Amino acid sequence: MSRSNVVAKRYAKAIFDVARGQNQIAEAETQLMLLVKELQNNAPFSAVLAAPNIPAEAKIGVVSNAFAGTLLPSVLNLVSLLIERGRQSELPAVYQAYLEVASAALGRADAYVTSAQPLSLNEKDQIAKKFGALLGKTIRVHDAVDASLLGGMTVRIGDTLYDGSLSGKLNRLDKALQSSAK
Repeated sequence: MSRSNVVAKRYAKAIFDVARGQNQIAEAETQLMLLVKELQNNAPFSAVLAAPNIPAEAKIGVVSNAFAGTLLPSVLNLVSLLIERGRQSELPAVYQAYLEVASAALGRADAYVTSAQPLSLNEKDQIAKKFGALLGKTIRVHDAVDASLLGGMTVRIGDTLYDGSLSGKLNRLDKALQSSAK
């Protein structure tokens, strides 16, 4: 695990502990996500936070003004601490680590489902139930469409990939035929 990941995980655990103590786990997650999206989608905002010649107090003021009254004090304190320590670029990694810490503590997992066709709400619910029963966790489904799969779907939960796509099956069949021909 890289030093950056270790640092992000420490900050994530700290903000999670505070959010859990204040019963604001979901709110903190949402606000961290909004901050990360703002960094990614708002070039001037991102440039101000990354500028080495702007004092930390000014950067904190920019964040406070941009999100006036909408950030939890704990989230604003986290961002302020990251800025003061010159680690504002770590915010996306802290957010990802927060998702992992929260998921582990709450017994949930994120399933990233890619299918050849868009999934209906009923299909997403069925996937969540099936993998929830398999893993003993509450599953949140995040879906995407990739027509190159031809049919079926792939499901990634953590480091595990469940490949039920037609293209995956064809690839496995091709490899099996090539190895038996040798």
